[in-house]
Amino acid sequence: MLTQDDFFRNKTVEDFLRSVKSKIEPERYQHIIATRQYEKELLKLQAELVDLQQWVAKTKRRVCVIFEGRDASGKGGAIRRFSEHLNPRSMRVVALTKPTDNEKGQWYFRRYIKELSEPGEIVFFDRSWYNRAVVEPVMGFCNDIQYKQFMVQVPEFEHMLYEDGVDIIKFWFSISKDEQERRFESRLQNPLKQWKFSEVDKEGQKLWDKYTYYKEQMLGKTHTAFCPWVIVQSNTKEAARLESIRYVLSRFDYKGKGSSGTNIMPDPNTVQRYHRMVKQIDL
Repeated sequence: MLTQDDFFRNKTVEDFLRSVKSKIEPERYQHIIATRQYEKELLKLQAELVDLQQWVAKTKRRVCVIFEGRDASGKGGAIRRFSEHLNPRSMRVVALTKPTDNEKGQWYFRRYIKELSEPGEIVFFDRSWYNRAVVEPVMGFCNDIQYKQFMVQVPEFEHMLYEDGVDIIKFWFSISKDEQERRFESRLQNPLKQWKFSEVDKEGQKLWDKYTYYKEQMLGKTHTAFCPWVIVQSNTKEAARLESIRYVLSRFDYKGKGSSGTNIMPDPNTVQRYHRMVKQIDL
């Protein structure tokens, strides 16, 4: 067991880790080492994100990063790591609530157009217009005509944004059914996270196959050369966070790129562009 003396007696991190290793189980020690390595790597990548943001602001680029995925797939946690050290004056997180009665009568994309990035700004979408591609048809929040109209319009909508100079990155965070259930149970047992669990979440497990069908329709029909889908294997949250940050960094040639001294090319075992194959990275 660690004592207070262990914290005062050891003058360096290495000395402290040696003391820890001699007093705890090997599995716990390996977990501590992995967590420390993750946190060190995360800080370096977040420093790169600061450089990217400054370059975006200076060059007046408009960057939108979309996070989609099943409930509990790790979207919110990833967005927090992306935005943690960025300047809030030129960065926003958009997480829209359900549409108002007025918005329901408007063109579907209108409420999202208002949230697109201004020149020099990065916007992170915690779910986006793709609600209509998966969640809404599964839960009965839109009719078949609305769904089909959206699927026809969305590639054209994104092509207009692309031609206007908006940089759109679309992430699909992929999680297994068992891991989703485990995370739901963890939320229910944590009083600080119970607010994250909703009636829609309960239905998510029951309607897993239906979600899968609409997800596959969305990926197959809205993946384009100018606005591709990027699949993030997110059963391991830490890897998903690091590799999704690396992917965004790899997309731009910003000033000071690579100055943190860490690798900024994403691991293809965790992150890859969507394409049809026999063995999918997506779940």
